[in-house]
Amino acid sequence: MKVLIIYDHTGKQKENYPMKITLVAGLALLLSLTLGLAACGGGTPSQAASVQASVGDPLVGEKIFASACAACHGPKGQGVPGFSQDMNQSQLITSQTDQELVEFIKVGGLPGEALVMPPKGGIPSLTDPNLVDIVAYIRSLQE
Repeated sequence: MKVLIIYDHTGKQKENYPMKITLVAGLALLLSLTLGLAACGGGTPSQAASVQASVGDPLVGEKIFASACAACHGPKGQGVPGFSQDMNQSQLITSQTDQELVEFIKVGGLPGEALVMPPKGGIPSLTDPNLVDIVAYIRSLQE
């Protein structure tokens, strides 16, 4: 059986999850972010240029993203054709502060969406430092 490996904020392995559960949670997360992007509408080029600096560790975030987020968002945040948009060009991401993105991931998708991303993408063991590192990695994809 394939498993998902979760890393803590220092990059050490923390927990394993069955891939089937992870894939479903990840797909729900991706769809939720896609719907959120569609609801936000377009932005201006100046918004895209205003990517905030992050305090997390993007290298640790990359490891966590690979095991917790890539099933729905693609290994480099490029999205899944026909399912999710490219996080590297996301107006939703560029228009939010790091803390707002952490809070979005913690709470999950917005009520009323067809598929709602579960809180923390369905992985309750993700800590705030994990989420800050994930956001730092996502920001690094947009540079």
